[in-house]
Amino acid sequence: MTIDQPCKSVLVTGAARRIGASIARAYGNAGWHVVLHCHHHADEAVALAAALPSAEVIYCDLTDGDAAVAMVEQLAARLADWRVLVANASLFEEDSARALDPEVADRAMAVNAITPMRMAQAFLALASSSSGRRVIQLTDQKLANPNPDFFSYSISKYAVDGGMQMLAMAVTGQDRIYRISPGAILPSHDQTPAEAEVSHRMNLLGRRTDVTEIADAALFLATAPLASGSQLLVDSGQHLVAQSRDVLYLARQED
Repeated sequence: MTIDQPCKSVLVTGAARRIGASIARAYGNAGWHVVLHCHHHADEAVALAAALPSAEVIYCDLTDGDAAVAMVEQLAARLADWRVLVANASLFEEDSARALDPEVADRAMAVNAITPMRMAQAFLALASSSSGRRVIQLTDQKLANPNPDFFSYSISKYAVDGGMQMLAMAVTGQDRIYRISPGAILPSHDQTPAEAEVSHRMNLLGRRTDVTEIADAALFLATAPLASGSQLLVDSGQHLVAQSRDVLYLARQED
């Protein structure tokens, strides 16, 4: 399938559920052709694609960096106006600063850091766009407000955040690299809805940040007049509240 002009296209990784699905929905409803990447939850990705005006589903295991680059190459060859890559897919597996799990660390570094950097480089090298190309990387507010939980996840996010800042210094012309840093938004790991209701209000505004706020930020960055390397923190001020542990555990301590 070839997507012809003037259909502007976006690839959203990890788009079957949660934040990725919300971002895909925002782009689709704004008139974009959306490529929804998934590895698991294929049925949900297909259902979401069917509900959007113009969308397709593509499958790839992002632990395989070569396969991910090949996916970008294939899309670049047939998307006539591929403007945005939203790197949302992420692994959030438990280990700690006192006990790094090497297998967890390897998976986290591949999916959360190395593969998105390789995909971004391939996208910038190969994609055709009528108005410049934009990479939007999802990071985490905890980079500005660290705690020792989910250690491998955290160091992988530090790695991709730094890598994207360096890539932003290297791009030229109309190309841009942006970062979105969400706070606690959706129940994560083994968190119950009741725990999420407590933990997600542990921010300066005392409110739950809605997933649509992340989607709105991602859509804004598609055309935003911001300098390459800019970052949006969408967390109701969570990054300004020192937290010694992940809010998942802080909420349990309050029970």
